[in-house]
Amino acid sequence: MQREPRSFARIGAAMEVHRILGPGFLEAVYQEAFARELTQRGIPFRAEVELPVFSKGDRLSTSYRADFVHRQSVIVGTLFNFGAPSLQHKRFVFSPKEFA
Repeated sequence: MQREPRSFARIGAAMEVHRILGPGFLEAVYQEAFARELTQRGIPFRAEVELPVFSKGDRLSTSYRADFVHRQSVIVGTLFNFGAPSLQHKRFVFSPKEFA
């Protein structure tokens, strides 16, 4: 399986955060550390991005807040579990159409 370089870079940043902090902190600690690591590595992202949600073509009044958006269309499509003894991750792929 060929690795996607952007995913590889994000996973590497998350692995570094987990290596330094280990498991046991609340999500907010890992979010801040991950944001700092992405910045230090020059990986562009936006944090706490509000995205509209649609149901049957109608926009709901409630929106979804993504922790991180990378490259305009990837909602850090990798789920990280910093709470495990070894960093766990699962990659999800979302198309921009799913959010419009």
